Amino acid sequence: MKKYNVGIIGATGMVGQRFATILENHPWFNVVCLAASPRSAGKTYEEAVGSRWAMVAPMPESMKSMVMYDATADIEKIAKIADFVFCAVDMKKDEIKALEEAYAKAECPVVSNNSAHRHTDDVPMVIPEVNPEHIEIISAQRKRLGTKKGFIAVKSNCSIQSYVPALHPLMKYGISKVLACTYQAISGAGKTFETWPEMIDNLIPFIGGEEEKSEKEPLKVWGHIEGEKIVNTDKPMITTQCLRVPVSDGHTAAVFVSFDNKPTKEQILKDWKDFAGVPQELELPSAPKQFLNYFEEENRPQSKLDRMLEGGMAVSIGRLREDTQYDYKFVCLSHNTLRGAAGGAVLLAELLAAKGYFD
Repeated sequence: MKKYNVGIIGATGMVGQRFATILENHPWFNVVCLAASPRSAGKTYEEAVGSRWAMVAPMPESMKSMVMYDATADIEKIAKIADFVFCAVDMKKDEIKALEEAYAKAECPVVSNNSAHRHTDDVPMVIPEVNPEHIEIISAQRKRLGTKKGFIAVKSNCSIQSYVPALHPLMKYGISKVLACTYQAISGAGKTFETWPEMIDNLIPFIGGEEEKSEKEPLKVWGHIEGEKIVNTDKPMITTQCLRVPVSDGHTAAVFVSFDNKPTKEQILKDWKDFAGVPQELELPSAPKQFLNYFEEENRPQSKLDRMLEGGMAVSIGRLREDTQYDYKFVCLSHNTLRGAAGGAVLLAELLAAKGYFD
């Protein structure tokens, strides 16, 4: 695989920092530029971030002295040196939409962590093991944008990546309804315990916009391409509750599911064990070898013990049992800033690279 020069837009934020650490020694992607708000432009990355570095790993030496670009004013400059960019900016939704389209129209593809374009009809929202075929809509999007190379592709919300992958291999049994309660880490809000001490010994039963995302986004992920747009599926019915909990990293989901054709517990466990997607078939650099991992122990998965499984890119599952109101219930866990955010976007970029979309 050839090497691609890439940029990180929104490099100073928590997800941007995570992109930096993941991409430091990436075999395919070479970081050549970093961008953020005008107040960071002209400073080195080290100066722009200052004391706000939130990763356990140190800032990559290769990026410390990189001079920051202005994410909005320097689009043309960035498009000249980057084959594509990762985007994780903190802006209003309409501003993000405009920014990402501006990069795409400058013939610089965008792999986005942001939610702004997740429901744009011709923008693929991809969990690479679940709906890789959705990237085929890019040709329709390029036609709309008037581009030859530029496009936007997005990853889904971090919380649905804990339970949608576990449900996906079971769709063949006709999933009729799902109830998912997610218990979400503070890094999902861009925080640490140092910056958000109010979360110590606390739980907040509301995360703005999260329940709507958790109920609607899976319907696009499980949808299909029809003409020049992605059409959502109308099944299963999904209802969610999303809570912020005092955990640094790792989103947990308590899942309840009913089927049209109820499988046995043994069938479900075999489906999880055997499941592999296109990233595993292509042996993409960030792909976990075993995507879905079931724990027999009653007290697993645990965020502290299991979130870093397969470099934080696997999904952990446990406590599968029959339920009195639904057919089954179980618990899932994924690392929200690795699989759920920057890592998921990097895996999506690897898929796009392998399929020739950056060439």
